[in-house]
Amino acid sequence: MAWPLAKEIAQSILDGFDRHYLLFREITAGARRRFEAAQWAAVQASSKERIYYYDRRVNETIEHLRSRYEIIELDEMLWKRIKVEYVRLLHQHRQPELAETFYNSVFCRLFHRRYYHNRNIFVRPAVATDHIETDVPAYRCLYPARDGFSKVIGDILTSFGFSLPFADIRKDICNIMRFIRDGFPGAEAREQNFHLAVLNFAFFRNKAAYIIGRVVNGPTKTPFAIPILNDEHGGLYVDTLLVGESDFANVFSFTRAYFMVDAEAPSTVVNFLSRLLPFKTKADLYTAIGLQKHGKTEFYRDFLEHLRHSGDAFVVAPGVKGMVMTVFTLPSYPYVFKVIKDTFGPTKDMSRDTVKKKYQLVKQHDRVGRMADSLEYSDAAFPLDRFSPELLDELRREAGSSVELADSQVIVKHLYIERRMTPLNIYIQTASDQQLRHAIAEYGQAIRELAAANIFPGDMLFKNFGVTRHERVVFYDYDEICYMTETNFRRIPPAPYPEYEMMAEPWYSVGPNDVFPEEFATFLLAERRVRDIFVELHGDLLDAEYWQRKQYHIQAGHFEDVFPYPEARRFPRRIVPHFGSRQARPVAAASA
Repeated sequence: MAWPLAKEIAQSILDGFDRHYLLFREITAGARRRFEAAQWAAVQASSKERIYYYDRRVNETIEHLRSRYEIIELDEMLWKRIKVEYVRLLHQHRQPELAETFYNSVFCRLFHRRYYHNRNIFVRPAVATDHIETDVPAYRCLYPARDGFSKVIGDILTSFGFSLPFADIRKDICNIMRFIRDGFPGAEAREQNFHLAVLNFAFFRNKAAYIIGRVVNGPTKTPFAIPILNDEHGGLYVDTLLVGESDFANVFSFTRAYFMVDAEAPSTVVNFLSRLLPFKTKADLYTAIGLQKHGKTEFYRDFLEHLRHSGDAFVVAPGVKGMVMTVFTLPSYPYVFKVIKDTFGPTKDMSRDTVKKKYQLVKQHDRVGRMADSLEYSDAAFPLDRFSPELLDELRREAGSSVELADSQVIVKHLYIERRMTPLNIYIQTASDQQLRHAIAEYGQAIRELAAANIFPGDMLFKNFGVTRHERVVFYDYDEICYMTETNFRRIPPAPYPEYEMMAEPWYSVGPNDVFPEEFATFLLAERRVRDIFVELHGDLLDAEYWQRKQYHIQAGHFEDVFPYPEARRFPRRIVPHFGSRQARPVAAASA
């Protein structure tokens, strides 16, 4: 017979999770209204606010358990029974995997890490999510051969129930049809079962709504996405059609903000996406739809699985050593592990808490495809025998307060995990002329897009940027990051006398937030071939006036468009003159 107390505690934890997911869905469902009303400031605010929801509900649940049941020390027999009762409650649940993660969070904040094993928490999942059924199916199939391609496309566009009409849906259908005729896979030679499968949930992020689906042509399955934008004066319109894994992967990149997708059973969405993005893990996909806490759970499970089937050692990550972080990696695993050092270099006037706040800023902010997301862990355990002597020595020397050796394990009390990339300074060393030009073009574009999102990188050295497998340049070192609006961009005033230019100290005053863009060339562009390309492509970044204009637009409430696809991919569109109080689309926005 089940223990009544165990049942009661299990139900209390699940009640805490159910309240969390109810509130999570409420703010997520509001994305449609904010998109249709072009409330871009509210879009950013809600995305930031939603990130805090999980920890608030976990803390509320812990407070309830401590006050009602006076929980102080672990009663192992009781909590083993609580877990059994909790699993029983999940058999008909629509989000069992998320509820398991919530349970883990509650338990791990209540008790010491020595109890973090599968007898007490869900290191391994207990409830399968492969065949969860919901009242509304996750996706629907449409058959162009039976109903006609143009009608099917029209049905797709109008089936999401937007209250704002399309400005010219006939033109949108024509644009898509033209794209299909010019090269959509399967449009000409269709197999007998040719059809489209479309998710029933719109994906909202920043200024765009995305329709997500796949083309099934015999054994071939090709993902597609239809970005829909709000004209702010003429209605909705289709901006382009994205087809194929490369386009699709960029939309779901780890360098972008989280989607808002109002799904009763998120596992059905993730299962659909997994078939389209084989290089994306479930951890990636749960994180992409705003369930980053469960993304961490999935990541840790994948990591443990990799450790069981590999034998290489953790080593110090290659590249220039930073003054704030010690970075290590497992060569066979595509991630790096970053630990805050005990003391920083003499030029780093900041504290450990300041560094944490910088990383939290990135987590909450629109990353516009140019800042790597990070997974933050506490009390992470690694096998001691997998650490190289050099790495262990560096961790003890540089970050000893964050590292503990216990029971043949290395316990890292706090660390960040990021996708591994090739540092830009290393990439440049061996780049061909064509690769170099592309890298410098990407580097400058990354800085521009960060500025458009109100982010100034602070330290723009090449070593703080990485090159992804898709050859995009991404910023990943955040200890100097700040808002554009917090920075004072200035020109260097002329020297009153020529000899002043030879002095060791500047002849002009320098405030704590002053930045002189013309100095970027001195620190960044020492190599001639790099300098020539940068000046040609991005010379205006060396001018304080460029940065001051960006600041003015941000302070005036403008949010620039930054798309997860090239400008050249956008469908041609006639801009309707607008004379109302709102800004026209080419001027205002947040990244789409």
